[in-house]
Amino acid sequence: MTIQPPPGAVPTDPTPGPTDAPASAAHAGESAAYPQDVFIPGEPTDSAVVPEGDRVGKGAIHLVHLYPREMSIYGDLGNTRALAARIRRHGYSPVVHQHHPGSAFPETVHLVLGGGGQDSGQVRVEEDLEQIADRLRGLAAEGTPMLMICGMYQLFGNAFITVEGKRLPGLGILDVTTQGNAKRMIGPVVLDTEFGDVVGYENHSGSTTLGSGQAAFGTVKSGFGNNGTDQTEGARTGNVFGSYLHGPILPANPALADALIGLAAERATGRPFEPVAQDDAFADEARTRQVRRLVKR
Repeated sequence: MTIQPPPGAVPTDPTPGPTDAPASAAHAGESAAYPQDVFIPGEPTDSAVVPEGDRVGKGAIHLVHLYPREMSIYGDLGNTRALAARIRRHGYSPVVHQHHPGSAFPETVHLVLGGGGQDSGQVRVEEDLEQIADRLRGLAAEGTPMLMICGMYQLFGNAFITVEGKRLPGLGILDVTTQGNAKRMIGPVVLDTEFGDVVGYENHSGSTTLGSGQAAFGTVKSGFGNNGTDQTEGARTGNVFGSYLHGPILPANPALADALIGLAAERATGRPFEPVAQDDAFADEARTRQVRRLVKR
């Protein structure tokens, strides 16, 4: 069956992975919640509505995707789809909000995602990001899990310095600074992280340097990472993760996805995360093959 977006929804290419298929056939063919939202194939029309009664399951987890139209390239929207699908499979109900420039920021937030974008996309979100900066800083300080990829990772840092030397201030949630370069860093990546080997694909011209005391997300086993020189990749402060890894990163690395969901579930319900065993055989096989192909033993 061909999935058709509704009028007003913006088609995207979420690059679905092995673990981000719709939770049930009933979800196929359904669409974005509101006309201004980006179309996410496989997500139901009521994805942004809190379920009533027994439909809520173990609890409702509110997930906010920042700027999905401007800042979701290289399949980053697949991270939202993967999380929503896995939240359902663990017996919870995802409430998927899309935050667009100029719109009201959701009142209830348990998990925040952001992706990469072109320079023009960063310019389009810059003014709105300044408006919601204090809210994001507050959520980060409270321990809200966040995953920021590429361009949004840079915007969550202290500053981005363009090739021409212009300094663009960031939110300062992560103690990182990025310098623009003429040469891009492109290719598959393997990281050593607290979640085991993490794989993905990087494509960025910015070289990011960690501040003193800033923890990296992972150590590069293959690829460029933050800057191609110090073997660091990404950054982590509290429950805020920044990384250059597209792919999207979460379908190929379900342990990271479940770590974010677990943190969000605890914030949403006040109880420890109650996971359900998942069949991640395809994701595990794909990740293992990438590691085997890229890392010399």
